[in-house]
Amino acid sequence: MQQSQPLAAQVSMAPSAYSQVKWMTCLMFFVFAMTTDAVGVIIPQVVQQFQLSLTEAAAFHYVPMVFIGLSGLFLGRLADRFGRKTVILSGLALYALACVAFVFGEDFLFYLLLLGVSGLAIGLFKTGALALVGDVSADGHSHTRLMNRVEGFFGLGAIAGPALVGMLIAAQLGWTQLYLLAGLICAVLLLMAARLDYPAYQPQPQSSLWQSLKLAKDPYALGFSLAIACYVATEVAIFVWLPTLLQSYEGQQTLLATHAITLFFVLRTTGRFLAEYLLLKFDWTVLLAWFGSAIFLCFALSMWQGVSWALWLMPASGLFMSMMYPTLNSKGISCFSRDQHGAAAGLILAFTALAAALGPLLMGIVGDALGDVRYGFYLATGFAGLLCTGLWWNYWTQPAAARLQQTH
Repeated sequence: MQQSQPLAAQVSMAPSAYSQVKWMTCLMFFVFAMTTDAVGVIIPQVVQQFQLSLTEAAAFHYVPMVFIGLSGLFLGRLADRFGRKTVILSGLALYALACVAFVFGEDFLFYLLLLGVSGLAIGLFKTGALALVGDVSADGHSHTRLMNRVEGFFGLGAIAGPALVGMLIAAQLGWTQLYLLAGLICAVLLLMAARLDYPAYQPQPQSSLWQSLKLAKDPYALGFSLAIACYVATEVAIFVWLPTLLQSYEGQQTLLATHAITLFFVLRTTGRFLAEYLLLKFDWTVLLAWFGSAIFLCFALSMWQGVSWALWLMPASGLFMSMMYPTLNSKGISCFSRDQHGAAAGLILAFTALAAALGPLLMGIVGDALGDVRYGFYLATGFAGLLCTGLWWNYWTQPAAARLQQTH
């Protein structure tokens, strides 16, 4: 395997330029989280507006996820072949157009079409941005800490999106206005991304689709991708279906039930910013193993004790979920040399999106078949159990330690 060069040999940029690139990457994650993670509060509106079943409404989540996955798998290599800037600009432009177009129609299929286009765009600029994180990171440890910070801004967007939808509904305005706002912010980001200096990078013209697909045979790429798939299937269960589950709550904590998703996102975001400190003090494998156990307990106890416990435990699981995705994602990408970061990020993104699409869809199908969405949460509890088991195995065996040391 080709060894990664020291950072000093890879790039030559002023510290202020590094800072600007990092801030731009954080803001990109913020803006697309505004739409993707607001789906949990949009789905009840869509169900009422178009008289849909749970399975039909789940399309609002799995359609963009499928296209994000396809984009990551088949187009992720473009960040290696043509450079990070070209891919980022193309993705941002397409995403801005798709978001603004939401205000020009009121048809469910039209919305699904735009969600597919936005998913394609997210897959483009996200793989470019993930590769860029590797370009500005000195080693694997700094890469993981920066990834948690970037995903922390994703978490801030995930808080802002549902909150804005709630404000729009309260003001009797359409939820589609959220997409208009996201499109306008993205247009500003596009101008920013076009003007910034990027780390020096030599495009890899030999990068091909076949070479990208070959990564799926690599045990490290496949292992991290499967771990991320289990995590994502667990996480999206909360922000897609928890609002629907809590509609059956009849206790006194109605305010908490109303803002449970917001609390989940706040705790998840807080944990991601704290992760930069925790990763300086503890080994990432032991942190993830214990946090995986806590996530499984939150789900298992919620299913055992019912919705009154789920009201507290499901949002609380966000704190333990916080560093899962950015850390696993970072380590998976760091198993490869810098000129493969785009392809590796794209492959992991494909597994991410596949799990994000299939998880809520299967939960919706199970909920429709058995007459209650809580039965879908039993399935999500199984995903959490698989994640917990895999993370403890990773801690005990340290399978990627040698590979991560080799590539940095």
